Parts: sequence; structure tokens; C-alpha cells
Amino acid sequence: MKSTPARPLQPNDRRASIAVDLGAESCRVSLLRWSDAQPSIQLVHRFANNPRELDGGLRWDLSCIVNGVEAGLRKCADVAPEGIRSIAVDGWAVDYVRVDAAGIPLADPFCYRDPRNAISERSAHRKISQERMRELTGIQILSLNTVYQLHADQIASIAEAQQWLNLPEYLLSHWGGARVAEYTNATHTQLVELYIKQWCREIFQALNLDLASAPKIVPPGTDLGKLSGPLSELPAFSDTTLIAPACHDTASAIAGIPATGNDWAYISSGTWSLVGTLIEQPRNNAAAQADNFTNLGAVGDRICFHKNVNGMWLIRQCLDEWRLRGRDWNIAELVAEAEKATCPEGLIDVDDPDLLLPERMPQRINTQRAKRGLAPVDESPTAAPALASLIFHSLAERYAQVLDRVALLTGKRLKRLFIVGGANQNTFLNRLTQEATGLEVFRGSPESSTIGNFAVQLATLDGTRDSVTGAHAEPVAAWAGLFMEALGENPPAAN
Repeated sequence: MKSTPARPLQPNDRRASIAVDLGAESCRVSLLRWSDAQPSIQLVHRFANNPRELDGGLRWDLSCIVNGVEAGLRKCADVAPEGIRSIAVDGWAVDYVRVDAAGIPLADPFCYRDPRNAISERSAHRKISQERMRELTGIQILSLNTVYQLHADQIASIAEAQQWLNLPEYLLSHWGGARVAEYTNATHTQLVELYIKQWCREIFQALNLDLASAPKIVPPGTDLGKLSGPLSELPAFSDTTLIAPACHDTASAIAGIPATGNDWAYISSGTWSLVGTLIEQPRNNAAAQADNFTNLGAVGDRICFHKNVNGMWLIRQCLDEWRLRGRDWNIAELVAEAEKATCPEGLIDVDDPDLLLPERMPQRINTQRAKRGLAPVDESPTAAPALASLIFHSLAERYAQVLDRVALLTGKRLKRLFIVGGANQNTFLNRLTQEATGLEVFRGSPESSTIGNFAVQLATLDGTRDSVTGAHAEPVAAWAGLFMEALGENPPAAN
């Protein structure tokens, strides 16, 4: 293999940059600084984030999010007397804030887990079929997608004519940036026409949604203007540029992989495992639709072609059950013991819909095994390593099945697999995955979304972007490699 792709040694402006990563459980504010042409990345502020029941719905506490992030920004200003060159925000997709003409929020945003979405999905498909929506957008049908949330607003007579902004883009506009929908985030709304890459008029018309309330779609790496308002009164923020990175955190995580070439796939590993590859053109034929692969926007005018696979949700639910039974397993300890344990015969179907539900996970696993004529596994906390081993072996086998389909559907000859996200620290699962897939496995960064966020910022600020397609892929990958080294991680070799 060749060495890491050629990369810039230093930026043309050594002021600091900030990456905000919004998570559905916690939000993070990280600072990138330069010393002797070498970068350093520091997690400056982190705070919990959870939805709560309010006004008859499950909603996010928008003030908590804004105040928490701004507390982090102020801490960054204190840490970086050289000043802040840029700020960019990524986060989970689909949820949005409705604002009035002045940009003031009308209410706390709904959470994608609100039960109204299932009702809305059924109502929407009486007006336009699932098959037609999939054909138009290339996106897997999920009740949490923004299209169903907007339709739910309509059913509830919520001010549909008021503009809406996805959460990362809302924060950027709140600080003075232009009101936009960044392309990677926009695709997850299921309202973007796949090949045209603009809002799909047919869907808007079928559901009687107001196209004028949708913000302008812009590519990743778009300069949204200068920060203004109270924060700009701090000396560090006197000349700070607001940038829309890949606002969808998964797209940022994939942008954080310092790889080039066409022979690699990825797994973004966490509660869910997103298993797929980057492609130049969408794949939305009958086979891709039947396998429920999705075509989401990616940096470099490419497509994240992947499938959702159940992930560490299975282990976390088991841990909760064992805790109730008196044993509080540490995940690192459990993984180490699982590697020594004998795996029970017969793997499980990790994508069984029953295993997507909360609570009683060991019992749910045994229910599936009974249906398949397999012997039950010991559900007790003392036997946890064996059950964990079963889950990890089953996940690895499922990854292999999906990656076989990825290769078939895309025509790629895959050789390398990059695993990013917090669960990529599970070395046992990584080894099993390498054995099951036959691919060379590289561990990317657990903080890959932050790395991708910074990489797009630097590619934008140093001019390696196009006004139509956004930040270029190779410079972003080069910056990502440099930032992995800054975090003390070895970037994987390039093709």
C-alpha cells in the first residue's frame, strides 16, 4: 500500500476552529488549534441532551441545546486567544426547528421518536405510495424521516407556512448565518429528488407541503457568512466564519475517514451499524430497493450507499437487563471475557424486528432461537460473556452478508473496511468482522464526526471546494489524516 495521501502541512491562517457535534444523547464542542504548524484537537465542552414530554409531544429542549453549545463556544474563546477562524455544526438528521420571519423559534422541536410519526406515515402513503417516494428519493422508508414529521405538523394544523431548519443549520442561522439546508442533511428528509439534488416538487405537491417554507439547499463546505450577535462581541469571535460542513453527522463521520481509492467500505458503528460504501452515482434499482439500501448525500458530490444494521443496541439492552438482575458489567470487561468464551451454536438474526424493541433482550434472543429450533442460551448475568460472544459473532456475520450485497450492487471489488464511531473500540468485534468479511479492517477514529467536520472546514477555508458540489473529497481526506494524527491515532494507509 502507498502512504497516506499527500496533505497540506499547515493552514494559511493559524487561528483556531470549532466543531460542534450535536448528539441525541450528548453534544460536544471541540477546538482545533495550531502550534508550530501542528494541529491539536481538544474536547472543550460536553453536555447531556435528552428529549422530554412537553405540550403533548416528545420534544427537544432547544434552549438547553443552544445554551450548552454557547457555553462551549465561550470556553473555546477563553482557551484560544489567537481568535476563532471558523465554526461548523453537524448533528443527527431529520429533526428541525420552525422559525418566524425574524428567525425566532416558534416552539421546541419534536423528537424523531415521537409516536405521531407512525400515524403520519400511514396518512402520507394514502397520498403518495412508498414505492413512488423511494423511486423519487432513493432513501429508505423510515417513519422518522422529516417528510413524515412535516406531514404530522400539517395534520396537527401547526404553522406549516413558517420556515423550518434542521437543527445544525438552525444553530448556524441563530448565530447570523444564512438560512440553508446543507445537502447531506437535506437528503435524509426524504424530500430531495435523487438525481436532481433539489427539493422534490412531486412529493411537496402530493402532501400539500409548502415548498416556500423549505430552505435553499447548499453543498457541504458552504460559507454562510460571519458570526454576529452577542458572541461576536468577544474578541475571539470578532471575525469568525460560519460554515455548513456535512451537517449530517454520519456524512461527517465518513468524511473523517482518510482514505482514497474505490476498494473500501465503511461501518459507522454505534447503537446502529451503518454498513456501506461511497459511490459516485446513486444506486436505486429494484435490487437496491428490495434490500432497503439508502442513498444519502456525502462530501465530494458522492453518495453514502448503506444499510442500517442493528448494532450495539443489542449489548446495551442486555447490559440494562443484567444490571436489574444485580450485575453491572463494564463493557470493556464484558468484551474481554466474551473473547474467551465459547460462542453458543447457531447465530441470531440481529435485524429481527423484535430485537429492535427495548427491554428483555436476553429473553427476546431466546424467543428467536426457540422459533429457529436452537437451544436456549443462559440469560443470567454470570453467563453474559457467552451471550455477548453470540451477539458479536452474529453481528460480524451480518456485516459480511451486507457487504457482499454492497459489492454486488455497486460492482466494487472491496479490499478494505474502515470502522468508525464509538463502538469501533471493540477489538473483538473488529477481529470477527475481518474474519467474516475477508476484508482488511482498519479502525478509524471514535471521534470521526468531529474529524470530518474539521476536515471540511479546512478544505473550505483554504479554497479546495467548488461552488456547486462543495468541498472536494481528496483534500478533505488529507486533512482527516492529519487530524487523526493530532488525536494520537494512526491514519490508515491509502490505496
